This record gives sequence, C-alpha cells and structure tokens, in this order.
Amino acid sequence: MSSTELPRTQAVPEVLPTAAQSDGTVTLRHVPLPGLTLAVRHRTPAREGLEPALYVHGLGGSALNWTALADQLAGRVDGEAVDLPGFGQSPPPDDGDYSITGHARAVTRYLDARGRGPVHLFGNSMGGAVVTRVAALRPDLVRTLTLVSPALPELRPQRTAVPTALLAIPGAGSAFLKLTKDWTPEQRTGAVLALCYGDPRRVTPEGFADAVREYQRRLTLPYHWEVMERSARGIVNAYTLGGQHGLWRQARRVLAPTLLVYGARDRLVSIRMARKAARSFRDSRLVVLPEAGHVAMMEYPQVVARAFGDLLAERGGS
Repeated sequence: MSSTELPRTQAVPEVLPTAAQSDGTVTLRHVPLPGLTLAVRHRTPAREGLEPALYVHGLGGSALNWTALADQLAGRVDGEAVDLPGFGQSPPPDDGDYSITGHARAVTRYLDARGRGPVHLFGNSMGGAVVTRVAALRPDLVRTLTLVSPALPELRPQRTAVPTALLAIPGAGSAFLKLTKDWTPEQRTGAVLALCYGDPRRVTPEGFADAVREYQRRLTLPYHWEVMERSARGIVNAYTLGGQHGLWRQARRVLAPTLLVYGARDRLVSIRMARKAARSFRDSRLVVLPEAGHVAMMEYPQVVARAFGDLLAERGGS
C-alpha cells in the first residue's frame, strides 16, 4: 500500500459535458441488449492490440466523467465508457431495476455480448460498488479492478453525504426542486461541483459552462429524478445486505489485482474506508490523493493514470 503526494495540475475541463469529441477519437453508439439499451463511448486507442478496458460512472454521472482519464490511458488500453441504464444517453431499463445488482447485470450483459472480456474494469462511487459485484461474481470478465472512491458500506457516513442518501426517499427529487426553485442553473451546478470536487476552483470556465448545460439537459428528462431516487435507494439497500450478497464480503472474493484511489477531501465517501478497503481486497494497492475529492479521475487524471500504469507494471502488463 502506498500514499501518493499530489502535484498541482491543470483544472479538468469536464464535469458533466454533453458533446462528444469532434476530433474523431471518440465514437458514441447505442447497444441493444436483452431488456435494455446502453450508450457506450469508445476512445480510439493509440495503437491496435491493447487490452480492453471498461469505465463505469457513479450516481448522477455518465460515461463522460471518464474522458480525461481515458485520454491519459489511450496508449495503454482500448477503453470504453458506458452510461448505466437511465443515465447519460442510455434510456431506462425495461424492468426499472436500478439496484446495484441491476446495474451490475447491465455491465455483465454488455461484456458478454461484446466478448471483450476479460477487461480492465474501472468504477467510481456507485460504479465502484457495481464493478466490485461484477468482479466478485464474474472473475472471468476482469483483468484488473480500479476503484475510485467506491460506494462500499459505511457504518458512520459523513454528514456531508447525508443529503445524497436522502435521495433514496420517494419524492425527494421533487422536494429538492421546490426548495431550490429560485436557484439559477449556475447555482445548482456549483452545488454539485462543491460536493464532488476537492477544490471546485480547479474547474475551468469552459468546463463549468459544459456542466451547466448538461445539468439543464438532464432536468428535462421525464425519468431523471426517478432514476436518481431509485439508484440512490439501490445504494442504501446494498449497504444493508449481509451474508454472501454483502459488498464487503464480495470485495474479499475479488481475485483481480485491485487499485484503490481515495481523495482525502472526499465529502461523499469517507477516507476512513480506504484502509478497510485495502485490507478487504486481497491483492490491492492503495493510493490516497490529499487534495482530491470524490472524482479523482476527473480532478487528477494524470496521477490516477500513473498509478494504473504502476499496477500494470507490477503484473507484467504493457
């Protein structure tokens, strides 16, 4: 296990941007699967023959949350980023299942259908819980596992995480909109960035404008708050599961080499959980970023990419 000192870096320009890149490096496509359709962004790799990777976002996020890291890793992996059902450009699933198991099922269906496994599997926040379950139940699909602030059960969540947990209450989204009806789009977006970033000032003006536009787009979707509420409920329910379905027990079943990335300024996942995670995943490396918040792959993609490169080097990869 190691702790990494954090250099000062250029602000990441994307939080929730909408437009696909126009330089021909990214392809967005919709993939029909049994019971659902997934939007998938493929980042053209630097060369042919690289091992495949799949990136899975967190609650309220999208495939675009991985753009900066995918760019950094284009010379090491052949990367794809998926919009989970109901998020980003993916429509809701037919069965309305937004549980951690439901999202994990969507990921495994995609990997099985594409035949790309085993992959380097990445997950942030809720996506970290999703890919932990995938890695535990389908080890044949996973080469390595990289978890950025994974949403694994905490006995004493931080007080700053409580409002997010309250999303699990039916009608919470509508109540929030009423309470904040006088907020401007910029204020709403600023509140999200303040919660997710260690230092929101690192976001460039262009990135902030992108985030505002994306937030506004999502609020126009008729299913937006239902997806948020039911996915939040899925996280809460996963926290209460015991036995073989418990996420910590499943973490101990993961065979793949695992990179754990935590931000010391994370307001949603406590840094206290970093050591427990390092003990639970049997073959783990821990990187703590002192100035990062909840989305280290967006805040400091160069540092996360370097840590992943070290993981590959340890296993004799490219």
